[in-house]
Amino acid sequence: MLDVFSDFAKGLVIGVSIAAPVGPIGILCMRTTLAQGMKAGFVTGLGAATADAIYAALGAFGVGAVTLILASAGTYLRILGIAVLIWIAWNTWRQKAVASDGQILAPALSLWAAFASTCGLTLTNPMTILSFAAIFVGAGLSVSNAASANIALQGTLLVAGTFVGSMAWWLFLSGSVAAFRAKVGPNALNAINKISAVVLLGFAAWMVTQIFAA
Repeated sequence: MLDVFSDFAKGLVIGVSIAAPVGPIGILCMRTTLAQGMKAGFVTGLGAATADAIYAALGAFGVGAVTLILASAGTYLRILGIAVLIWIAWNTWRQKAVASDGQILAPALSLWAAFASTCGLTLTNPMTILSFAAIFVGAGLSVSNAASANIALQGTLLVAGTFVGSMAWWLFLSGSVAAFRAKVGPNALNAINKISAVVLLGFAAWMVTQIFAA
């Protein structure tokens, strides 16, 4: 029982450490929370947590063929990710919030679109699989023995913990930002949209340099 908790706890730590660093998903989560509320912001982060769980499972159970294919297609997936980032940045720049009866009215993204956009964006980084594989091996999961029932259980618990840890971070972030939402007026939100768009373009530019550096 103690081992079960230990494996799940390792996954929790991994999930938080993967999700917490500030990146394009964090920017999108915060901006969506300010524009549409905590629920939309959390769902935005949930898309990234789902993609992390998918790649964590591939990394944990050593799905060699899939890992190899995605790694070899890394450049093309990065280009797709850059295109998605630019599209999101463009739409973010164009969004304009207005005040009506004390309420901020802003173009709303459906919950499904918010989830799918961040899930897809996170999946365009196939090197995440290799990162998870390295982390899980370091955590004591031997991929070569994946047929063992104990190892299979350990991998499942690590992946589940990773998902819950990542999800907990997005819940914390969206909840924290939502606490300040009432104090943000339409002018401030419009400024945040512009800043967010520029930051997202910055991440896209950084991804371009990574392609040429590879």
